Amino acid sequence: MLIKDIMTKPAITVSANDTIGDILYIMSKNNINGAPVIDKENSLIGMIVKADIYRFMIEPGHIADCPVDWVMSKSPITCESEEYIDEVARRLRENNIVAMPVLEDKKVVGVISFEDIIDHFLESYSK
Repeated sequence: MLIKDIMTKPAITVSANDTIGDILYIMSKNNINGAPVIDKENSLIGMIVKADIYRFMIEPGHIADCPVDWVMSKSPITCESEEYIDEVARRLRENNIVAMPVLEDKKVVGVISFEDIIDHFLESYSK
């Protein structure tokens, strides 16, 4: 099975100028752990996950009004929508990440997370 069959789509994306507080609200409201960061042309420029935010916020002086640009991973690991689930699951695990942007023609079309993959296998197992 391919990533496009189980990914979360459309991706909930954010901009580099959004604040940490904004992103935490978006993540909480949408029950997600990460979001691709895109520019005005809808191109991927980073990835932000809750763990990155929590590590950032622990430091004295770091506040929720700081821009996402300060915290995001600027070279995120990605996958293509036509990749197989097992390949992407292995990449998530090997890189110790919880979610990654899914691309088609260099544009973000979704997000794949460990939760998506686990849900897929649990559903397959129960059939």
